[in-house]
Amino acid sequence: MPRTASPALKAPLWLLAMVTIGGTLAMHMFIPALPDAARQLGSSNGQMQQTITVYIMGMALGQLIYGPMSDALGRRPVLLAGLSLYTVASLLAFIAPSTDMLIGARLLQALGGCAGLALGRAIARDTATPENAVGSLALLNLMMMMGPGISPSIGSGLDAVFGWRSIFAALALMGLVTAICVWRLLPETGRPTGQLNWRTVRTDYRTLLGSPQFLGFAIGGGGATTSLYAFIAAAPFIFIEQLHTSKAEVGLILGLLMGGMALGNVLARQLIQRVSLDKLMLGGNLLSLSCAGALLALTLMQQLNVVLAVSLMTLFTIGSGMTSPAALAKALGVHPQLTGSAAGVYGFAQMAVGGICTMAASVGDNPSLSAFSVLLIAGMLGQLGFRFAISKNHSA
Repeated sequence: MPRTASPALKAPLWLLAMVTIGGTLAMHMFIPALPDAARQLGSSNGQMQQTITVYIMGMALGQLIYGPMSDALGRRPVLLAGLSLYTVASLLAFIAPSTDMLIGARLLQALGGCAGLALGRAIARDTATPENAVGSLALLNLMMMMGPGISPSIGSGLDAVFGWRSIFAALALMGLVTAICVWRLLPETGRPTGQLNWRTVRTDYRTLLGSPQFLGFAIGGGGATTSLYAFIAAAPFIFIEQLHTSKAEVGLILGLLMGGMALGNVLARQLIQRVSLDKLMLGGNLLSLSCAGALLALTLMQQLNVVLAVSLMTLFTIGSGMTSPAALAKALGVHPQLTGSAAGVYGFAQMAVGGICTMAASVGDNPSLSAFSVLLIAGMLGQLGFRFAISKNHSA
């Protein structure tokens, strides 16, 4: 029997936001401290960069595990296990005497941190209908996107004042506090089956991966949202080297873009009262797609400047902020009896698309051309994915 919303069970929204941001905050917080850590541990910059690569890999793969585990064992115990692993791994990174141990600790940290990313969404969906869940999912999506945007500034400050190891001490403290809050305040919102075996997991994933609707929303959602990671990674090169701004200004620009994402989320929560999820999803993505096309055209004509880049990217993030919660709500509603597994696969798709886009944006010697080309292609992928999924829904 499909799982229905359980309005009697309420998870504090601030706690779900706290759970969600922990994993993504740790993703890029260590980047400013890479040179210092490499010197102290006697490793190369390339070796140290593996601490970022394995984290993204762990974030993607871990979500495939937590989804079915939470469907079988319950959201609350699985989330607590993930947060505990995140906290312990952060402490291991804090005391790591070698690069190899640091890389291993970062992988464990990601595998723990992604529990909040996957299960925060599932918990929000457990207690609401797709339309009512949009507001909560919008906030959680903002937390997911905000982490990579604000974490380099936080990490840079901690490294400058206390050294690079303090970054992991702060993350361990955050994990501990979050775990205590979950233990004290979060009810069980799922309906655990009590059964977990590889055959069940394989069947669940086969159901999801065999669903054209779900795949359309999941791949489209990745193209419409986490493709922004490509721009975040390229932003220092675009604004400092090509547009001649300062490092401080780049931080302010990224903060403004997170504000655009927040505004898009607010608009989504308001517009859902008047327009359908389909129209909200397609319209928001079309806005982002148009901005990406304009940015690429300006780059090709060599007319790009700071004002135009910031203005159009802010509009891009507003569109992305409108699109993401609607796409996520639609994806989790395709097979409501598999909400946890669906949240895990959706999160994997987002991280996978974000990782691919980030790597693609590093190709070539023109950062703006590479980044905006990636945003345009990803936006087109999002629009096609959404339209494909909607068409399958109408024909069902």
